[in-house]
Amino acid sequence: MHLLQPQTEVNISSLMSTLSTDDSDTSAKPAQLSQWAKLSSEADQVDWLILHFNHWFSHLNVTLVKGDFEPEYFPAVASAPARIQFAHGFFNSALHEISHWTIAGDKRRLLPDLGYWYAPDGRTREQQALFEQVEIKPQAIEWLFSQAFGRKFRVSLDNLTGDSGDGAAFKDNVHAQLQRYFSGEAKLPRDAQHFINGICACTRNGKTLQSNEFLREMLD
Repeated sequence: MHLLQPQTEVNISSLMSTLSTDDSDTSAKPAQLSQWAKLSSEADQVDWLILHFNHWFSHLNVTLVKGDFEPEYFPAVASAPARIQFAHGFFNSALHEISHWTIAGDKRRLLPDLGYWYAPDGRTREQQALFEQVEIKPQAIEWLFSQAFGRKFRVSLDNLTGDSGDGAAFKDNVHAQLQRYFSGEAKLPRDAQHFINGICACTRNGKTLQSNEFLREMLD
């Protein structure tokens, strides 16, 4: 399994800045394509997510799509944009795959599945430790996305038939990583910031995320 190569990053304090008012499609506009608050079903929320993600990131030649099977990333080709395919139309799966994509640098985005080698369910303790090391940053970022949407976040150890332990150390690491984003010790990927800005404009009237919204006990 390969670690994702970080892309250009920005401090999470920039989430406090005013959203762009540029008229181009590249800005995360406060103007909503459709109103999030009126959506009641998971299916409608998934459709909203696809519509808005594809609008906000059209300048990067990438689309978010539902998949019938396992999640997978397909690089752009001459005839089609890159595709972030999430599993079975699940909202949380979409957020997870987006988090991995935001971390990947330009070179990784040219590779199938962002250059990952995936060890399937049933991993040994050693394989699981490597899996968790790679997953700390994506799941910390996914937690930011989930909170911006007002959704419950649950860490994923993704090893139902293997040796995954109780997950406490992994939860500690995810929480610590998220707090490093807020403190400025670590920097948030550019596209993760752009996505969060867009979400907050539509779901929180532009109110930015605060560190006290993310407590360690929320992961238990």
